Amino acid sequence: MQRYFFELSYNGSEFHGWQIQPNAHSIQEEIESKLSRLHSNTPVKVVGCGRTDTGVHAHHYILHVNIPEIADIEQFLMKINRMLPDSIAVSKIYPVSEDQHARFSATDRTYRYFMHSTKDPFRADTSWYMNQSLDVSKMNQAAKHLIGKKDFTSLSKLHTDAKTNICDVRVAEWIQENDGSIYFEIQADRFLRNMVRATVGTLVDVGLGKLKPEDIPMILAAMDRQAASTSVPAHGLFLWKIEY
Repeated sequence: MQRYFFELSYNGSEFHGWQIQPNAHSIQEEIESKLSRLHSNTPVKVVGCGRTDTGVHAHHYILHVNIPEIADIEQFLMKINRMLPDSIAVSKIYPVSEDQHARFSATDRTYRYFMHSTKDPFRADTSWYMNQSLDVSKMNQAAKHLIGKKDFTSLSKLHTDAKTNICDVRVAEWIQENDGSIYFEIQADRFLRNMVRATVGTLVDVGLGKLKPEDIPMILAAMDRQAASTSVPAHGLFLWKIEY
């Protein structure tokens, strides 16, 4: 058996997240079922670089799988893409060593959260429509308080199985595009469940004047989810890049 990394992207609108779960349609289930068909209906299990929740998308996602050696990778790539729905696309397949792990070998993860201010039906599933005026400068002032190795309990989903809530955030900034839309980019060694959406919701409240930039350190210090703001909708969130 050979271990392979698959690089893929997906639109999560029609799925209940990455991970297989009872009575729900997941990306992992789609991929495993198609790989099993390509291997004479032998069950195939894949390991992803992380979970994404219902409605969340991936611009760059990595999984690993142990399967018999692929004789022609380009041919295999064409076959798997023909079988998968239009919402999932595999861009690369390559062999890796047995100690390479899609989740545990990753060193950096980057997410982006997209927002637009003019109603646009073509962005309805991939960006959050926000028609209120935001002070992006203050949002960036607030985002600077997230940089570094900190406890993000206040920005995490409650009662998860995480052994620690410490994350090392390397990048946290809002970027304005020419068409008036904005996106938030955050890079860290790891992320907690719901962390990015809770972070964006809290920073948006800074942009709306409900919070001040200097409130962020106090929110983090509280280590209480109730201290932060409501999470933003899932559909504007993309897992943007995984690095090893």
